[in-house]
Amino acid sequence: MEIVRSHRQLAAAAGGGGGGQGALPTYRTAPQLEVRLEEFELFAIDRLRVLKGISDGLSRGKKPEEMEKLVSELWKTHMRHQDPAETLNKDIISHFVLRLVYCRTEELRKWFLSMETTLFRYRFRIESPESQRMLMTEFQLPYKALPHSEFEAVKDKLTQVARSMGQSASVESVFFKVPFLEVPDLVASRRVYLSKGYAYVAMSQVVSLVVTQFRCNISKALVLTNRKWIATIKEQEKDRLTPIVEALSNAYFGPDYSQPKDAAEISLKDIDQLATSSFPLCMRHMLDKLRENHHLKHGGRMQFGLFLKGAGLKLEDALAFWRAEFSQKVGSERFDKEYAYSIRHNYGKEGKRTDYTPYSCQKIISATPGVGDHHGCPYRHFGEENLRAALNRMGVSGHALEEIMDKVKNRHYQLACTLTFEATHGVSCDSGINHPNQYFNESQKILRAKNQTVENRSAT
Repeated sequence: MEIVRSHRQLAAAAGGGGGGQGALPTYRTAPQLEVRLEEFELFAIDRLRVLKGISDGLSRGKKPEEMEKLVSELWKTHMRHQDPAETLNKDIISHFVLRLVYCRTEELRKWFLSMETTLFRYRFRIESPESQRMLMTEFQLPYKALPHSEFEAVKDKLTQVARSMGQSASVESVFFKVPFLEVPDLVASRRVYLSKGYAYVAMSQVVSLVVTQFRCNISKALVLTNRKWIATIKEQEKDRLTPIVEALSNAYFGPDYSQPKDAAEISLKDIDQLATSSFPLCMRHMLDKLRENHHLKHGGRMQFGLFLKGAGLKLEDALAFWRAEFSQKVGSERFDKEYAYSIRHNYGKEGKRTDYTPYSCQKIISATPGVGDHHGCPYRHFGEENLRAALNRMGVSGHALEEIMDKVKNRHYQLACTLTFEATHGVSCDSGINHPNQYFNESQKILRAKNQTVENRSAT
């Protein structure tokens, strides 16, 4: 796939290279087409929105029917085009771009493989039986439908399996006889009849066969792509594609919170009270350490300082806030010489006059705090004992605490923060927490609504 700035050919014209004969591509080889540089990034971002939506749905424990609806809505919102050929084109390009983005580490490969496999599974399910058979052929699955005589011989057994799953007594007529190791998910959930090392898979269950092969193909392709990335692409494209590729894996797509919502402001005297009521754990922790040590290293000053800026702390108050703490350790004169400039710089008043934006959860999670640092994400960077203690201090305990710790163990750090928000505010947060300033804004909105309700009751 060549990346250029001129208009590209339709991916559909690439034939089976990208997508096979049906509407659902198999991504076996990259199509030979040209892609405009802006499409390279924009298509990848839209697909990433779909994959991250799937990740959130899975980590929230959504049921298969809920996931099917979610995947359909995500695809329709972010990937569908009025022209089916354009949808296919975007589908293929975006997959191969993200394959390049997520091939670079074991952790990235694992996440991408899981999300793409889930996406493929639910898209395959809504394909027509004819399209499903064509895809089986494209994957070169060596299975043929069970002959009528053999089907009749095991029909009673197949009916028993169908009944055990709560299905009607009328059994499907098309089955495939496959080695049981090819369908571990069906075997584990006892949804197939087993005999002499073979599983009898109904046409409605062939998704398991196809997905197994799809996952295997993508897994191998990611390893090969990584070798090419290291050997040639990274260096050859260091001034053009490499920065885009390296940024996409940590991309954040929500509001940047560079300006306080609704021109809201917070004052110095309110910071401690707001920290107790509305700061996420990462920001609470840094405020505690700042009060304790009267100092934060550069990473902490950036993460916490930009958060306060996004929450509505004006430059003058920010300078007074940091000076009041730091002067207790380094003195006012040294603060003015060594630290005041960077605070003004974050507010766009020095250097290039860039208006810096607060850090998203994704950026904070990907940080690597060193000894003596207090920035980063507590859900990722704290030990279990310290995290439990910190959550206890926020008033989180019992079942809610164990649910949060379970998400942490499974590396769902943002969902753990979302559950903390829900536990401390007594409301659900379906959109999930993706940014510390989102946490703060949503918290303040809830508290204002509660206060308004109390005032209305008092008035009556």
